[in-house]
Amino acid sequence: MLRKLLLLLQLQLPILVFISVSIGRVNSHQESGEWSCESGSETRVDAEFKPGLISLDGHAEDWKDIDGFEFSLLPALDPHPDHEYKAGKMTVKALHDGHDVFFMLQVDGDYAYSKGNSKKCPSVSLMFQIGDSATYHNMGGCSQGTGSCTNKTCKGHEVDIMHFSIGNAIPGRLYGGNLVDNSEGNGGDRFGHLVDLYSWNPHCRYLDGLGPSGNDTSAQNDWKGAWWHSSFDVNSGFVEEDSPYSSDGKQGTYYFEFSRPLRTMDRLQQDAQFTIGSLSKMSVAFWYPVDGQPWHGSGHYSVDCDWVRLDISSGNSMLTSTGPSASGNVSSAFALLLSVVSLCVSIFVGYRLFRPKSIPFTPMENL
Repeated sequence: MLRKLLLLLQLQLPILVFISVSIGRVNSHQESGEWSCESGSETRVDAEFKPGLISLDGHAEDWKDIDGFEFSLLPALDPHPDHEYKAGKMTVKALHDGHDVFFMLQVDGDYAYSKGNSKKCPSVSLMFQIGDSATYHNMGGCSQGTGSCTNKTCKGHEVDIMHFSIGNAIPGRLYGGNLVDNSEGNGGDRFGHLVDLYSWNPHCRYLDGLGPSGNDTSAQNDWKGAWWHSSFDVNSGFVEEDSPYSSDGKQGTYYFEFSRPLRTMDRLQQDAQFTIGSLSKMSVAFWYPVDGQPWHGSGHYSVDCDWVRLDISSGNSMLTSTGPSASGNVSSAFALLLSVVSLCVSIFVGYRLFRPKSIPFTPMENL
């Protein structure tokens, strides 16, 4: 009887372990208490029309004349000021050139880099609303679980996500969409882990082109990006053998620079589509290995506890005040020119008509 009982316990042990691990994974994305949010509803990131300005290399020099918005970084699951990221605030800048939209994220932080271990390096993510019902909270807010979330049961809750984990990314080098991964029809990046995802909630996240209903090979990674840290004393470029690139714990600022086409070829409702002259909704997340400890998926900071408005400005808006006056100046100059020409012609004609008549001289001997 005792042997049978021991055998039964041995058979049940793997099941119990599996259940406990599964619960742990689910709980990692649950708030410790009731969700509350005091959002700065007027917060807005302006992406002005500035063509030919940005080189995508992770350096901030191109952005020195671009205004940004400074955000406090609060824990995403418990956005309380007492738990704010201590090293500083994050500045978010954006612009577009009529074809691509560009983002620059700047955040202070002591240098931390562990090659091959992304969770011991800083990481960032951008999230955008796709579906009209998609909420910031719970990454889309679909109530379905992992076994039931599909593009039908969670329709309208889609969010677009770009996530960059730098553990295998060389500073200043470009990562994201590449021929190898895009040829397989998904949003992956096997070289630098700058990936293109979509989500309905924290438990239903997938690379573009992948999902519970099967894979679609028409998807691709539309993002490109690079990172840098102000402690680096090399500007000519790093290679992998230069890792860790700087001294651990060195004070400075992290820079993360990204671009993506305003409109993509997505036909699966997995990419946000940006329209010039319109508002979109976005958020920014930041992970950091505080005290050298690896971060975990839900342990990130966020710039707000709700969506932040992204204004893709029209190029015409920059010319609104100057357009009419420029046209008026041209008209005035042309009118002045005509007046001067008319005056000159009038003087010439008057001179010809009213100049004194000359009387020819006749010698006396000819009279």
